[in-house]
Amino acid sequence: MSTGFSSSSCRFADYFVTCGLDTESGLEPDELSGENFEQSPLRRTFKSKVLAHYPDNVEWNPFDQDAVGMLCMPKGLSFRTQTDTRNPQFHSFIITREDGSRTYGFALTFFEEVTSKQICSAMQTLYHMHNAEQYDILHTPPTPRSPEDPRPTPQHLHAAPSLSRLQRFNSYDISRDTLYVSKCICLITPMAFANACRKVLEQLHQAVTSLQPPPLPLESYVYNVLYEVPLPPAGRSLKFSGVYGPVLCQRPSTSELPLFDFPMQEVFELLGLENVLQLFTCALLEIQILLYSQHYQRLMTVAESITALMFPFQWQHVYVPILPASLLHFLDAPVPYLMGLHSNGQDDRTKLELPQEANLCFVDIDNHFIELPEDLPQFPNKLEFIQEISEVLLAFGMSPEANPQWSEGQGKLRGFRSGDTASDKRNGNLAGSPLNSYLLRENQTIARLQALVKRTGVSLEKLDVKEDTGTNKDLKVQCDEDEMKKHQLNIRVREVFANRFTQMFSDYEVFVIQPSQDKESWFSNRDQMQNFDKASFLSDQPEPYLPFLSRFLETQMFASFIDCKILCHDDEDKEHTLRVFDSRVDKIRMLNVRTPTLRTSMYQKCTNIDEAEKAIEMRLCKIDHTALHPHLLDMKIGQGRYEPGFFPRLQSDVLSTGPTSNKWAKRSAPAQWRRRDRQKQHTEHLYLDNDQREKYIQEARNLGTTLRQPKLSNLSPSVIAQTNWKFVEGLLKECRNKTKRMLVEKMGREAVELGHGEVSITGVEENTLIASLCDLLERIWSHGLQVKQGKSALWSHLLHYQESKEKKDATPAGLGPPGIIHDTERRKSDASCAMPPLKVSLIQDMRHIQNISEIKTDVGKARAWVRLSMEKKLLSRHLKQLLSDHELTKKLYKRYAFLRCDDEKEQFLYHLLSFNAVDYFCFTNVFTTIMIPYHVVIIPSKKLGGSMFTANPWVCVSGELAETGILQVPKNTLEITFECQNLGKLTTIQMGHDNSGLYAKWLVECVMVRNGITGHTYKFPCGRWLGKGVDDGSLERILVGELVTNTENEERMCRTPPMQQSPGMMRRFVTISPNSKPKLNTGQIQEGVGEAINGIVKHFHKPEKERGSLTLLLCGEYGLVWALEQVFQHGFKSPRLFKNVFIWDFLEKSQVYFESAEQSQMTQDENWLMRVRHFCHFMRAINSTPRNIGKDGKFQMLVCLGARDHLLHHWIALLAECPITAQMYEDMALLKDHSLVNSLIRVLQTLQEFNITLEASLVKGIGI
Repeated sequence: MSTGFSSSSCRFADYFVTCGLDTESGLEPDELSGENFEQSPLRRTFKSKVLAHYPDNVEWNPFDQDAVGMLCMPKGLSFRTQTDTRNPQFHSFIITREDGSRTYGFALTFFEEVTSKQICSAMQTLYHMHNAEQYDILHTPPTPRSPEDPRPTPQHLHAAPSLSRLQRFNSYDISRDTLYVSKCICLITPMAFANACRKVLEQLHQAVTSLQPPPLPLESYVYNVLYEVPLPPAGRSLKFSGVYGPVLCQRPSTSELPLFDFPMQEVFELLGLENVLQLFTCALLEIQILLYSQHYQRLMTVAESITALMFPFQWQHVYVPILPASLLHFLDAPVPYLMGLHSNGQDDRTKLELPQEANLCFVDIDNHFIELPEDLPQFPNKLEFIQEISEVLLAFGMSPEANPQWSEGQGKLRGFRSGDTASDKRNGNLAGSPLNSYLLRENQTIARLQALVKRTGVSLEKLDVKEDTGTNKDLKVQCDEDEMKKHQLNIRVREVFANRFTQMFSDYEVFVIQPSQDKESWFSNRDQMQNFDKASFLSDQPEPYLPFLSRFLETQMFASFIDCKILCHDDEDKEHTLRVFDSRVDKIRMLNVRTPTLRTSMYQKCTNIDEAEKAIEMRLCKIDHTALHPHLLDMKIGQGRYEPGFFPRLQSDVLSTGPTSNKWAKRSAPAQWRRRDRQKQHTEHLYLDNDQREKYIQEARNLGTTLRQPKLSNLSPSVIAQTNWKFVEGLLKECRNKTKRMLVEKMGREAVELGHGEVSITGVEENTLIASLCDLLERIWSHGLQVKQGKSALWSHLLHYQESKEKKDATPAGLGPPGIIHDTERRKSDASCAMPPLKVSLIQDMRHIQNISEIKTDVGKARAWVRLSMEKKLLSRHLKQLLSDHELTKKLYKRYAFLRCDDEKEQFLYHLLSFNAVDYFCFTNVFTTIMIPYHVVIIPSKKLGGSMFTANPWVCVSGELAETGILQVPKNTLEITFECQNLGKLTTIQMGHDNSGLYAKWLVECVMVRNGITGHTYKFPCGRWLGKGVDDGSLERILVGELVTNTENEERMCRTPPMQQSPGMMRRFVTISPNSKPKLNTGQIQEGVGEAINGIVKHFHKPEKERGSLTLLLCGEYGLVWALEQVFQHGFKSPRLFKNVFIWDFLEKSQVYFESAEQSQMTQDENWLMRVRHFCHFMRAINSTPRNIGKDGKFQMLVCLGARDHLLHHWIALLAECPITAQMYEDMALLKDHSLVNSLIRVLQTLQEFNITLEASLVKGIGI
């Protein structure tokens, strides 16, 4: 939220307002504030009115009567009698304008005696009616007793005590009681000087309640604060006079953190450090936050503190720290919000009906507890961070725990002055360590903290407890000690938080993508533009930071911050926050240049606390400006008369206009001073100049955040409808942007797989995007719900659908198994009819999720279901089917809900359809431990009678996560279904047979495997024989798989290349039919080798989580094995007819030659002998393996092992020199061309820098 100030004002306050009971209009019940009529009249709320405001209007800040009225007295008027407590209550509030700028209000509510006879008698009448109703209720006979119970039921005895109690506590008798009603005085100011405003209001109130009249009429003081007190200039302090004493305020300079004047101490004492940090994390990730308390001021203090701690980022969404009772429907808002809800103190949390909780952070301030959404990532360096803040709190005698005893009266900071502790240490009174004395040891965080403290060797005994007044002993601070302490604690905590961001983003500027085009076109294309190189930034970050950072970089606040950076090139037009942040980042960078080791994940503590504290002390010791004193005004005789106990109606004629000439406007350089100050103030909080920059940023970032704050006006149905319409539009826009972003990321990645462009998405980032899509779906599904059920609106809708479908299917009309769409709707697939595709069934997918015992919550189930539907490319189709049950949608949703706006709903489903263009594995990769059914079918060649096959086949399926082990396949059906733990994406299948029976020769076309939950089908092409004495004599083969894509997509013309370059058809070797295969020339072969090596190099340059299957690059189509096969096939002398010669035969002959050469001790250098030994050792090991893998299988194994141990280039050199080569190859063979062999060796050497790990299936049975 841009904390802009309505600043053309250079006055301390813009308006003085009084609100309360309008005796003219009498008692009007306030239906909007949602109080019920069972309450006794004294506990009901009645409408309050703005009674007066001075001046009438100010051009730079038009008076908003509705908003001020609602927020001064959010609950309306309340009545009391002389028996009730009637302490004045102070609270502050905020009004956010359309353009995001803010005005602050400070209100003091107190009680005055009601003098109007009509009001008193109206109250008496209400009481008579109420008591009569209560009496009726009490006198209805109780439920009949069981007949065995002989005791009589004296009804009157029961009713009497409660009735008299009713009358005693809740009654009002006009003859006996004095009636009091609430009234409020309020200052509306451009800047939040909370302390100063509180003092001004309290002194004004004191003036009407004290026995002596004030020195001057009240008008003089109000006039003074409105017209004669200026805003202090940046970096200066100001003193002015209240009714009874001086009031101080000070404003930070342009190089300090922005103004913040709420007591942070209160937030830590109410919530405790751990909770504050969790709440802070939620706010940074733009999760919906709802604060809950019966004190308005607490709501405001927590909201303002959390947003202030975000420096340099700013909350960009709906921000309503005090939500008036009449705006409760705003909790339905399907956008991120930070709102405060007033509790009446009686109801507990369970009574609260919140429209959506799937992604809600609920903060019960008064009970010191916080409910967090699922999967909240940890803030980076959380433990060290907590440790650093704890030290600050302990130095002020505060416990990092929430303090349940904390009450209004204890708002004072307990003095913990270093002088006392020093003497205390001598007497041995200081408990072992401050941590021990203040903390409850049960708290886990604290236990972890203490362990951390031990490790880091920080001694907590020597906690640095600072001197109060700093070094300037002679200077006297002008404000009282408590206020000074509040300033010190605030600035220390804020500096520690700000330092976290300067450390985390110290090099953010490097990653900002400056637009290449002019500003105009940049704005028009803003949504599509990336403004920050997220992938590169994240790749530099320590692993534990990633879950938090990858989500944080997706937020609106981060995007706006970077936009702002792009728009402000030079220091002059940088707005305040950015300028301060950049100057701090520069400081850190200077440090890092001198000591580069700091750029690690080492935790850097905050170093500029002292400097920040000193600046504040200096301002408070030496006051820079003093305003004019209040003075008598030109009032008529008899005006300004004083009536004790009542705040009078002030004289509007003297207060409606300010002085014609202003004293403080005529300083030495008046115009300049004011103009400069105004500019500073303009830039001090974000975006003040209403020049184009503001307009641009607003436009550029209007992604569904058009509603910064609900319009606080009397809400007609049409206003509510319009608001909801804005929400619907916002949701649609957000959906469009999210789907586009996810597609660009994904398509980008697939383009990379094909060798275009650079990689741009990481696993963490993909998860982040999918999680934010789930969150968007939850928000859409909870918009306009009739009745909330469970924490996930989407899952609850799905369950309703499941229930109604199963009921229908139970009736005879529903044919076929429940929830399965009949054949007409079956998905087509090119995997031939051997494996009919899974039926598309929404209910079946739900059942899969319901069967996963690891997922415990509704929100988790909804997310898993979305992930599964994405992976199956059915998300849009499933949701369309879910919403096609119009009866159900009508039953569950109000008319204005997003899901009942037909056009928008259609567009939304259409956007989701675009996900079908890419392959997601967001279910398989996340739920790695669940059990999954797999179905395997072996497809023998139709041409050569597989029917006579007598041996027993087996398979072993391997995936990225695990492998199955040997599974026997029945030879009559050749298919098998088994269940095992998620294998991940499938990579290879080993298959073979036991060579038993008369006819153990088998030509296999391919093997198909299907995942029973996700429906992914993999094809493992073979096209080779398995059997002794046929083909290469192999009884088992290793097949590399590819994912089969659905033909449905091809028909719709949005085919994108599949994720992996898979082997289209397992290579057919020349040996099967030498004539069918076109011979490659040396150029093509070299290119093939280059491509294969290139694929492997690229594989290793990707982040680890993103790498595809290495097996595919080695053994797949056009992989390394294939490429080297081409090298050895080239110029191979063709054998006699009907006799196949394999590359392995050539290698075996070479081995025999090398072994004899080694024996005969031919004079060769040590190097050569070393290579020969290696080569022969590998050949022997592969030949002696118990596996029947055949000659080509052995060649494949040799190449894989050679690649793993970086020996291939040595072996090529050996073989090229070997005499056997001369015998078995033609003269034009590639192996006989020295220059070609040398370039081949150079290419293979590039593999040396990579640590190649082979899949177990490739090297089974080899002990090297």
